[in-house]
Amino acid sequence: MSTIGRFLEFSVRAPDILESLYFYRTLGFVELEIGDMWSHKYAVVSDGELNIGLHDREFDAPAITFVKPDIAKHAREMADRGFEFSFMQLDEDAFNELGFTDRDGHMVTMLEARTFHLSEETSRDSLCGKWFELTLPVREAVAAALFWAPIAPALLEMREEPTTHMRFDAGGIPLGLSESIAVTAPSLCFKCPDRHGLMGILEQNNMKFKKFPGYEGAFVAIQAPEGTTLYAFEEDFLGEKYEVDESGDARDFPG
Repeated sequence: MSTIGRFLEFSVRAPDILESLYFYRTLGFVELEIGDMWSHKYAVVSDGELNIGLHDREFDAPAITFVKPDIAKHAREMADRGFEFSFMQLDEDAFNELGFTDRDGHMVTMLEARTFHLSEETSRDSLCGKWFELTLPVREAVAAALFWAPIAPALLEMREEPTTHMRFDAGGIPLGLSESIAVTAPSLCFKCPDRHGLMGILEQNNMKFKKFPGYEGAFVAIQAPEGTTLYAFEEDFLGEKYEVDESGDARDFPG
């Protein structure tokens, strides 16, 4: 397990949760049962691997959210290692959380406990196909990797051409760092086995999409009501994964 904890959800601000829920359900995502940690309106959809948290509140979104028990102790250790927090709530009578940004301004949040319950119904892929990466646009992938490596030390894959792209295991999720100018915000990537079926659903439901958006050979970019972009590909653009040793350390991290 990486030092950042375990991935919980991709947290987004959804001013109209019902509209976003309809969108994701139409694409085959399943709504999960939530807990009572948050006072604001909140819902979660999942395909069994990817969980998307829909929050009706103002916050620095989107955010990659992890769960880390004993978060107060961990916060002290991170502060000693030079991390600067954007916000922090650590109190015996509150739901503990903290947040920080990476070198490119992407928000990362850590919570003391889960905020929803998993379901056996989410053991199947959505109509988008197999989720294979959460992509972050970065100015320089190697510089961004130097930030992520200490808290997500397993490098899964790397490519230098046509643009540098690195993929880490960040708390159980494939996190991509991309220099592609086509990606302007944190985005979700899927390997879709039924291209024509997906396009038919998008057209039938008047969903917002763009064919061949220019990112890594994606055949479509789909825009959710709250603004999240979902890319669908016929193949994973990075191919086979690197071997990672038992300690979770990457063997091929650039020196």
